[in-house]
This record gives sequence, C-alpha cells and structure tokens, in this order.
Amino acid sequence: MTDTPIIYYSHPMPLSPQFLTVTPEARPHVALVQLNRPKELNALHYNLMLEIAQALEELCANPAVRVIVLTGSERVFAAGADIKFMSERTAVEMLEIDQISLWERIRKTHKPLVAAVSGFALGGGCELSMVCDMVVASETAQFGQPEIRLGIMPGGGGTQRLTRAVGKARAMEMVLTGQPISAQEAADYGLVNRVAPVGQYLEEAYRLAAAIARMSPVAARLAKEAVNRSFETHLDEGLNFERKNFYLTFASEDQKEGMAAFLEKRLPEFKGR
Repeated sequence: MTDTPIIYYSHPMPLSPQFLTVTPEARPHVALVQLNRPKELNALHYNLMLEIAQALEELCANPAVRVIVLTGSERVFAAGADIKFMSERTAVEMLEIDQISLWERIRKTHKPLVAAVSGFALGGGCELSMVCDMVVASETAQFGQPEIRLGIMPGGGGTQRLTRAVGKARAMEMVLTGQPISAQEAADYGLVNRVAPVGQYLEEAYRLAAAIARMSPVAARLAKEAVNRSFETHLDEGLNFERKNFYLTFASEDQKEGMAAFLEKRLPEFKGR
C-alpha cells in the first residue's frame, strides 16, 4: 500500500474505503470487514475509524446481511491508535477532532458483530474488539491496554468495557501496568468466546456467524439490544426492557414461522420480517 496522506475530515467522506476491504457476502448472510493498513499495523487513525463506522452502517442497511465479521490480518488485528499523529496534538485539537465519537457509531451497529482477532489487539485494537458482540481469537492473539506506557490512559472504552468483561482487579492490572494477556488468558477471563489455531480462527468466526445468521434477524436484533441493556442499567429496568422486546417479537413474521416450524418438526425459514 502506498503512503496516502491522511486528511482528518470534519464531515463524512464518501464510502470508498482506502484502509478496509468489505465483502458483503463472505458467507451466506455474513459480511466481512477487514482492516487493511498493514504497514502501520492497522493503527486506528481517524480515517480508518470513519471507514469502519461507515462500512458497518452500510452493511446494517443491507437486508441480505445478518451478521458481520470484523478482522485484521494473521499478524495483527489492530496495534492501537496513531501515536505519531496524537503526539503532536493539544487537548483542544483532540477535542475538535473528536475521534472518540466514532466509537459510538460503531457501538450502535444493530446487527451481531463478531471480531476475529489474531496477533496484536492493543490499545484501540483491544477496545475495538470489545465493541464487538463476540470475539474469536487465534492462539497468537494478545489483548492489552498499554496506553499508560505513553503517559496517557485508554480513551475508547478500555477502562469501562474491560472492567465489565474481566472484573476490576484484572482490568486494573492491565490498565495500570500496560501488560497484555494471551488469547487463552482472555478466554479464561471472559474477554474471548473461543480460541482457535491461527490458520482456523477466521473460519471459526464464520462458523459462529453462520450459526447466528440462521436465526431470526428480528429476534437477534432485539436480543442483542436486551443483552447490551443489561450492562447499562439496573435489573428492574433491564427486565422491563427485555419483556417489551420479547413481546415485540410476536409482531414479526419470523415468530410465526419459527413456532410453526417447531410444531411441524421442520427447520424454519426466517425472512427477517
């Protein structure tokens, strides 16, 4: 890849990714978004984050896509933020660029999002994996928040999502020492769903995505919303939200098809309606 000058846009760019490869049908009903900035180890500068957000929004608007897999390369998922750029910025300039706001656009992806992680997932890379709903890791994957070694701290959700995933004590150690953890440790701590050999991790992510894609897209969206709400509110409000989404599934054609298929002892054919 050639060295492309980075212009930090204050308004949305046209969706013509320079740093992503987007495959809307990598598998039936499963899309693939692959970070493609190899020289910089997929460092998450503003334009790459914007392209990720836009690609996910485009795929969410595509009715043929039910699940999205987000990956990097076997060597690296994403090695962090663009340190060279950030080292020259003031607090006011960082506020004006407001790259952190792009994390919210990614977080609001309403279709199930599976991270397929191999190699380094550090800093923003670790945070990006945690924004996803599930993580499949290769045996070589390493997860960490090394920002403190640069005199800063995580800013893309690392202190919040990591604590919810692995608990206060482990999160505190990772954030305050900057020491990464292995894929197996991440799985043991609950940060990763499953670990696969390096040559199979992407296929394992596809298998997980395909299992979800066979389900009702309507029910999957509502269920994802309810699970996410459990991390954002107290139990009574979460149960009330879950109950309303449960009742809402009965307004879908998929609910009628799913129950009819069960009673007729056949596989359902969900349409996402």
